[in-house]
Amino acid sequence: MIMTAETEKPRPEKNVAEQNAAEQPAQEATATNPLFTSSPDAKVEQLEAELKNAQDESLRQTAEFENFRKRKQREMEEERRYAIQPFARDLLAVVDNLERAIEASAAGDVNSLRDGVKLVSAQLQNVLAQHNCVRIPGVGSQFDPNLHQAIAQEASNEHPAGTVSREAQVGYKLYDRVVRPAQVFVSTGSP
Repeated sequence: MIMTAETEKPRPEKNVAEQNAAEQPAQEATATNPLFTSSPDAKVEQLEAELKNAQDESLRQTAEFENFRKRKQREMEEERRYAIQPFARDLLAVVDNLERAIEASAAGDVNSLRDGVKLVSAQLQNVLAQHNCVRIPGVGSQFDPNLHQAIAQEASNEHPAGTVSREAQVGYKLYDRVVRPAQVFVSTGSP
């Protein structure tokens, strides 16, 4: 196909107003930005102001972080200090019952005193169990050096070798951590 002058359409020239409008925002941005102004002093002043603002913001952020850190530290100390409060509240009922048992001992009835102390002991064991502090298995259980502290070995007809034959002091553990190991006598088997 051959193009002739008649079939070729002239390209429209851009309107001068449109071209000026496109260039105007770029010129305005250059004119309003102090870094593009002709005065070096104005540039320096602008940069110094920006630096001062950045330093002030940095100081504010540092102070806010320091206040946050101190507040969290105070909260942690308070939580540690009062973490035992639920346990102490539960123990108060046991203390009340012990005081009642002491008062009852003045009456001189030994059997009722013994029964009362047994009830208080059971109540104390329940409070400890509620807070996941449980007794370490003692007599008849397999000796475990992680849970038991061996005081001595003794011959026993009742217990096979390597098991706990007597308990000198009961041990306790809190969750899976030993609070106090049980002090035990370990059986060596039949004499």
